[in-house]
Amino acid sequence: NIFAQNLKDLLLSAPAGPKITMGVDPGIRTGCKIAVVDQTGKLLDTTTIYPHEPRNDWHGSLAALGALCMKHKVELIAIGNGTASRETDKLVTELIKKLEAMKIAKIIVSEAGASVYSASELAAHEFPGLDVSLRGAVSIARRLQDPLAELVKIEPKAIGVGQYQHDVDQSALAKSLDAVVEDCVNSVGVDVNTASVPLLARVSGLNKTLADNIVQFRNENGAFASRAALKKVPRLGPKTR
Repeated sequence: NIFAQNLKDLLLSAPAGPKITMGVDPGIRTGCKIAVVDQTGKLLDTTTIYPHEPRNDWHGSLAALGALCMKHKVELIAIGNGTASRETDKLVTELIKKLEAMKIAKIIVSEAGASVYSASELAAHEFPGLDVSLRGAVSIARRLQDPLAELVKIEPKAIGVGQYQHDVDQSALAKSLDAVVEDCVNSVGVDVNTASVPLLARVSGLNKTLADNIVQFRNENGAFASRAALKKVPRLGPKTR
């Protein structure tokens, strides 16, 4: 019950909404992984910077981040709360001061489960050509835009919503966490212009094939302007509607 309640609180945390977001997955020796996503969560750009030990390329990192912010008109910066999070937060604070006119906001985001997602089959299908470490930064950016949409892609047990998860009945835990995800998705509803395939597939009446078709149509034709536009999606006919 505690696991289920914690998961529910996490999934229903307030979304930042459809804003152009930069995700920062902090690291020391391996560098900070950066990913910029658009309002619908589509990946626009990635890079890796090395502001901390051993390279200490502070100014180069600021310049690289600044260039990305200007190029894509970034509105929000999501910083993962893992290793080197504080040091990276300082870097972003300095960046925001330098780009005062852009009025960028920064938020520290829990990165629990991001590494599990980035190594998953789903992430490989979503970003086949993208380095595994950069996929985590995409996940961090998207979970600020819409926590529910991003966290449904991760095995609930991997999100870190409680201790001693191996001491309880595993099938009962999996069932209760699964039920929580389903309840959350269907009580909130989904934004068809930002929802991911796993999120859409959780909506009552939709399945993975239809969810795939909706996302593919959205990527090719841009955001849906009206409900009527959904009728153009392959296999989404009157019966499904």
